[in-house]
Amino acid sequence: MVLGLNGAGKSTTVLNLCGALRPWAGTITFDGQDSTRWSTARCVREGIVLVPEGRRVFPDLSVEKNLQVGSWTQRNDSAWVHEQREKVYDYLPRLRERQGQLAGTLSGGEQQMLAIGRGLMARPKLLIIDEASLGLAPVIVKEVFKIVSQVNDDGVTVILVEANISALEIADKGIVFQKGVITEILRGRQLKNTAKVRELVLG
Repeated sequence: MVLGLNGAGKSTTVLNLCGALRPWAGTITFDGQDSTRWSTARCVREGIVLVPEGRRVFPDLSVEKNLQVGSWTQRNDSAWVHEQREKVYDYLPRLRERQGQLAGTLSGGEQQMLAIGRGLMARPKLLIIDEASLGLAPVIVKEVFKIVSQVNDDGVTVILVEANISALEIADKGIVFQKGVITEILRGRQLKNTAKVRELVLG
């Protein structure tokens, strides 16, 4: 998990990871390959998938069509796409109920679930979710974090980018950012010390 206040450099970092920005210096390595100069399209093909801040679902397309768009890079493997769509509906049963509904008519929490489901349809090895909890009620945030934990348990590496420290409940590692700099890496019991984490984040 990448943790920090707004403006700490979290989103800039993940945009570099997924090819949307180019770093000024240094290198990025993914799955044993130098991915520093990969395009966004190549990143997706190689398994780096971003669920962007603000959900950005296609409001005039149905839930089903949004998932279909997510599977574009896998369109030649129709059997896998069908199987994965069913898995996404198992993770997110509310989407199955609304598969014919326009995405723009879903609630904020449902749109966040759809954005995650669309990302999963791209066959990620690494799923980066930027500000999953933004603007959602606490009860919906817990539901979203539970889904993320299930996805991770099923073998997909997940980077959660959050200002919400409650996400540490499902994290294996916490990386604290301040003004574009990593100031702390948290593991094990450190992740449960919310008072200490709050102090680190707020400075």
